[in-house]
Amino acid sequence: MNTLIAISGLGVLCLLFEIFNFRKAIVPVTIIGLLAILGLTYAEFNAPASFYNNMIVVSKFSAVFSALFIVLTVFLIALSHDFYEDHQTKISDFIAIKIFMLAGAVAMVSFGNLAMFFLGIEVLSISLYILAASNRLNVKSNEAGMKYFLMGSFASGIILFGICFIYGAMGSFDVAEITEWSRSAELPIWFPIGITLVTIGMLFKIAAVPFHFWAPDVYEGSPTLTTTTMSTLVKVVAIATLYKLLTAMNADLSDTYINIIIVISIASMTVGNIMALKQNNVKRMLAFSGISHAGFMLMTLLNISNSAGNLLYYTTAYSLSGIAAFAVILYVCKNKNNEDIANFNGLGKNNPLMAAVLTASLLSMAGIPIFAGFFAKMFLFTQTIEAGYLIVVIAAVINSIISVGYYFKLILAMYNKEANEEATKTPFVLYAVAIVSILLNIVLGLFPSVVLDLLG
Repeated sequence: MNTLIAISGLGVLCLLFEIFNFRKAIVPVTIIGLLAILGLTYAEFNAPASFYNNMIVVSKFSAVFSALFIVLTVFLIALSHDFYEDHQTKISDFIAIKIFMLAGAVAMVSFGNLAMFFLGIEVLSISLYILAASNRLNVKSNEAGMKYFLMGSFASGIILFGICFIYGAMGSFDVAEITEWSRSAELPIWFPIGITLVTIGMLFKIAAVPFHFWAPDVYEGSPTLTTTTMSTLVKVVAIATLYKLLTAMNADLSDTYINIIIVISIASMTVGNIMALKQNNVKRMLAFSGISHAGFMLMTLLNISNSAGNLLYYTTAYSLSGIAAFAVILYVCKNKNNEDIANFNGLGKNNPLMAAVLTASLLSMAGIPIFAGFFAKMFLFTQTIEAGYLIVVIAAVINSIISVGYYFKLILAMYNKEANEEATKTPFVLYAVAIVSILLNIVLGLFPSVVLDLLG
């Protein structure tokens, strides 16, 4: 609870800094504040508690994922300083929106009441609608904001409809009471219908097949830093929230539900990877890559009682490699009208360090040793086989092989083709974020127990 209050206070402080003309201090003060809040979150790891009549429940799961969200937000805020310098809107607005979005993310994994769960979703979603359309003079950004608003509103409506069914079945929004009553021998038919509808709405947020159609256009049209946020923080928040929702309410997943998750998981991996092979725009390619990774993340639901550690490890590995990749994309595509792969031609000669970081991040996403992405998939596959779903693992392995094709398409462009123009100066913050995030990825690959033991 202290974490949520501190984050909200920090967002208000950002707005006050603009009023008192402390613009230059906004980014460093925000980063320092988030690091201090990270320490506050650490203190909650082993101190479970509930607040406001069980509206907020602090547990080890919520504290660990909140810490991950804060770390990702630190990287995103660090990237904001140079990115927004040319925008007409004041930087305080963008930073404050990101901080309030973080508050929504923390609420989504700390809810003890379905009302707080929905409130967290809306705070996160509304912030993203604004950020997607934040480049007011760009038609593609306006289109991305409208598409994301329409599809996001539709998904929120489905989630709210599902919550209404759950309330109709149980007579309460309180998760603890719902969990207690769900152990009864006979449940009203409205309860599984409600769970299904909420799941469908969350699959929209995760961009899993067949609820993925918005993702490529929105990723391409949004400002690159907003795409970075969607690809890393938002996707991790959505899958962690769905996992908590199903475990917190003691949802006894039926065979039909499990079979549907299997189909969606395999379809997401397959459609995402096959479509990514055809892309020449890097942001669209990573959008389809994210759809594929959503399929991998859904595999944790097949053994939901014992996969929290693997979910945390996979989302951490994926998001860190995503941050590193987008830091390089921000450097390469700055002041360009598109994010085509051709822009990366010759990057290995023009800027070997940034090319190496992008190569490492792509290899991690593909699941190549020694990066954390490899071990994340290995642990996930092992657990899924033990749960008896060998067919899903076979499909996942095949799709991991397919993904190498489009990741190496970008890598080969960096090292085998001649540059289209001279190298430009790389801002220090892009170097710092790219190197730190990929180094963390490698460290977690070498020492996976650092993350796995947190929820082990």
